[in-house]
Amino acid sequence: MDALTLLTADHNRVRGLFTRFQAAHEAEDTTAATELAAKIFNELEIHTSIEEAVFYPAVTDVSDSVHDLVVEAFEEHRVAKELMVEARALDPDDEHWAAKIKVLIENVEHHAEEEETEMWPPLRKHLSSEQLESLGDRLEAKKAELGAPTLAEKIDLTKAELTELAKEQEIPGRSKMDHDELAATVAPD
Repeated sequence: MDALTLLTADHNRVRGLFTRFQAAHEAEDTTAATELAAKIFNELEIHTSIEEAVFYPAVTDVSDSVHDLVVEAFEEHRVAKELMVEARALDPDDEHWAAKIKVLIENVEHHAEEEETEMWPPLRKHLSSEQLESLGDRLEAKKAELGAPTLAEKIDLTKAELTELAKEQEIPGRSKMDHDELAATVAPD
């Protein structure tokens, strides 16, 4: 699978976690919110790691505009990491805990939207499908190295099983995804 599809799948998996976190927080279900926050932090740590180690170095020289977006993305990652450190230092009953996570969500939503709308189009224009596939393989290898679930672990699930997981995980856009996109997006549990 190509790198941009894999990264978008990561974005959508985290968006589902954001939706579930916000619902748990609004329902004052601190236990569920705490568990979802931990999943959000884990997903973001893996995602930022693979982008910083594999993706950004591979694409930064595609064009000046992509380079500028990569520089900005590193700064957005830095802010997200700081917010996660600060949130982890707080008790979930502290009113600032949820506020920090909400700011984190806003930051990550902006970051993902910017990548998808401003960075992906020039990359699709300048990189061949083979280059994007190869980069996707490298991203998956880095995920495996970090102990994160990979596409290979979910690809054998049926579309119905994947659709059910996507529904449970509140993955946005799931009804428009094909089997492979669903497999890349859902968490295995």
